[in-house]
Amino acid sequence: MKFLKKLVKVVLSLAILGLVGYGGYKWYKKRQFERSQAERTMVYATVEEGPLIINLLESGSVKPREQITIKSQVEGRVSILYIRPEGERVKKGDLLVELDASTMTDNKLNQDITVQNAKSAYVQSEENLEVVKNQAQADIEKAELNLRFAEEDLTKYKDGEYPKILNEAQSRVTLSEEELKRAQDKLEWSQKLFDEKYLSESEFLSDKLSCRRHELDLKSAKNSLDLLERYTYKRQIAQLESDVSQNKMALERTRRSCRANVVQAEAQLRARELELNRQESRLLKLIEQIEKCKILAPADGLVIYSTSSQGSFRRMNAEPLAEGQEVYERQELIYLPVGDEFIGEIKVHETNLKKIYPGLPVRIRIDALPGQIFQGKIAKIAPLPDAQSMWMNPDLKVYNTQVVIEDGAGLKSGMNCEAEIIVEQHEKAMYVPVQSVVKISGQPVVYVKTPTGVEKREIKVGLDNNRMIHVIEGLKVGEEVQMTPPLDSAVSVRLTDEILDVNIPDRPQGEANGGVQRRRPQGNWRQQGGGMPPGQGGGMPSGQDGMPQGGMRRPEGQGGTRPEGQGRPRGMRPEGQGGMRPQRPQGEGGAPGGPQRPPQQQPAGN
Repeated sequence: MKFLKKLVKVVLSLAILGLVGYGGYKWYKKRQFERSQAERTMVYATVEEGPLIINLLESGSVKPREQITIKSQVEGRVSILYIRPEGERVKKGDLLVELDASTMTDNKLNQDITVQNAKSAYVQSEENLEVVKNQAQADIEKAELNLRFAEEDLTKYKDGEYPKILNEAQSRVTLSEEELKRAQDKLEWSQKLFDEKYLSESEFLSDKLSCRRHELDLKSAKNSLDLLERYTYKRQIAQLESDVSQNKMALERTRRSCRANVVQAEAQLRARELELNRQESRLLKLIEQIEKCKILAPADGLVIYSTSSQGSFRRMNAEPLAEGQEVYERQELIYLPVGDEFIGEIKVHETNLKKIYPGLPVRIRIDALPGQIFQGKIAKIAPLPDAQSMWMNPDLKVYNTQVVIEDGAGLKSGMNCEAEIIVEQHEKAMYVPVQSVVKISGQPVVYVKTPTGVEKREIKVGLDNNRMIHVIEGLKVGEEVQMTPPLDSAVSVRLTDEILDVNIPDRPQGEANGGVQRRRPQGNWRQQGGGMPPGQGGGMPSGQDGMPQGGMRRPEGQGGTRPEGQGRPRGMRPEGQGGMRPQRPQGEGGAPGGPQRPPQQQPAGN
């Protein structure tokens, strides 16, 4: 029976292994078929070698390299009484703007009265401090005297009164003992005489009573001595020591109380002094504010209103500067260019920061001066992202970058410009499209077509220009790489989660369903509801020169198409000429017209 059972177990195990092997074989064949089908639809790009320019295109505006910004230094909102006409040249010390100071003049008179009251309170607190110090010194001296008397009473009792009383009690005991002994001797002699009838009974009884009285006196004296040593002395010492301790604590309380009173008086004096200084500072500030209502030119220059040179976004709700208009504190009023040199201000996306650095050459094209190219260099890169762009789109982080223009003849402040930053130039370099490179564990990888199939190969890359990426090593010219590599290999998945030692509170009532969640529309705003796709109709590339990527989007169901029967309003551009600037054709360095990157691919080199 045991042999049959073992045989059945072996047969069942072999059957199960056979089924598992057959299933694995079928899955492998199916996987091979799917892989062969996918390889037939793959698109490949050839590894090329030739001139390669790593550049970066950004838009911006032209501004004077050196200019003085005149701002309102007056608190609150005040009206303009006079302002220098725009475009007029001024000299140092000329009046540029005069603001209304009537309210501040009235406040200055009221502040003078407040300062005088604060001075009076300060003097009163100063005298009160001296009184409190004098009273504190008297209270402490009195408490110290009481403590000294208590200590002297304790010493007097220990060293003077108690030894005297003890000596008297001991003397009384000794005398009582001597008297008792004499009385006992007399009684003994009287007893003999009484027995022989030489002494009367009354005399014998008298001697016996006298002996008894002396015994009682001795006992009383011994009780008094014992009471003195065991109780009276200890109680008197405890009382006197308690008096000393109480006086010590009373002295400490007095010192602390006096110290607290002095500190309180000093704090009150400091408070009155601070209040006086604060009121005097307010008075001085009002005087300075009245003086700042007249703004003088700090240097020679040309008057340019701030509202005329600001961008369109900031000018939407800003009225032109004029007499009678209200301005607020720190508001920019006038720009004074003090030289003929210009700079270009551009905004660089955070992903391109590691490509650029001060000193890189820049070619600048001016929209208003077609055909002219100005040379420049990067002078400064802001350490923090632009706050205005973050306010418009919190997901967009761009950094203000200044480009010094070497020869700005013919330029005017406020002109739009396009800056081409030359990061690298290679006369002969190997390159592939950026979308063909993915990163696996931080290492750039491409999938190369070989006679035996697709081979995953690690390569070493340099920078890219948003179309092509520089390949340093790992590929050969003429090899073909996949344009759409498998993205699952570039996705890192956390296989295990660490359980944290934290306390998760209960969800508040009313939020059991997670509360109201804000939903963001998916996809490009130009593709919502039938709008035109990117790159058609002269639209701007996403994230360049116009609406940033992830910015304003049309609601669902409201496409970019016009209802039937409605023609184009007068003054609109014809089809194919939308956007702020025509789309750059393919082939120009850094233009966004190259192959589109897969939406979830992690490009290398950035």
